[in-house]
Amino acid sequence: MGKRVALVLAGCGVFDGSEIHEASAALVHLSRGGAEVKIFAPDIEQRDVVNHLKGEPTEEKRNVLVESARLARGNIQDLAELNASDFDAVIFPGGFGVAKNLCSWAVDGKNCTVNNHVNSTLQAFHSAKKPIGLCCISPVLAAKVFPGCEVTVGQDKNVDGRFPDAETASAIAELGCKHICKNVNESHVDKANKIVTTCAFMCKAPLHEIFDGIGTMIQEVLKLA
Repeated sequence: MGKRVALVLAGCGVFDGSEIHEASAALVHLSRGGAEVKIFAPDIEQRDVVNHLKGEPTEEKRNVLVESARLARGNIQDLAELNASDFDAVIFPGGFGVAKNLCSWAVDGKNCTVNNHVNSTLQAFHSAKKPIGLCCISPVLAAKVFPGCEVTVGQDKNVDGRFPDAETASAIAELGCKHICKNVNESHVDKANKIVTTCAFMCKAPLHEIFDGIGTMIQEVLKLA
């Protein structure tokens, strides 16, 4: 029997929702691993809506669940309905939507608040000792909710210009967590907390390397499950 995995989205599009390539990579690797996947997103308004052609905010209003349904091909549920007892693991792809819609990291940094349903989902899986997989910026959710945990968002220095958001590692450390430096094609496993993280697009890397890194995260999550 395949593992039952919940995947949580934050909208559709890198600048205001879930990063599409990361969500797709996670789903491909979960499929290859024989997992049975159900997709969720919070039924809330997006913090903002960005014109991805111009990279500028617009006056539009969009709903995170409705936008996430684009990635889920319509097969999606409200995050409020997620019951951790029905699943063996949970996965959070990245994208600015994580830092804008699932929490307020984009505005408040380490002083951010986490959406109540996101927080309760993370707490439920953690309490049940079920693995949590996070990539790109989403490891900050674990850093905020689980002080003392270990995560990676890549490197803590902007090595060769490939890690422009390396200061995120310092903010994670300021939250009392341990940042582990990893390359884009690697993931880190916090065995004590069953948290698996990989940097994905926090690194400027070819798409296949990001895809492979997410693959290592999914493989480790499925092993722990």
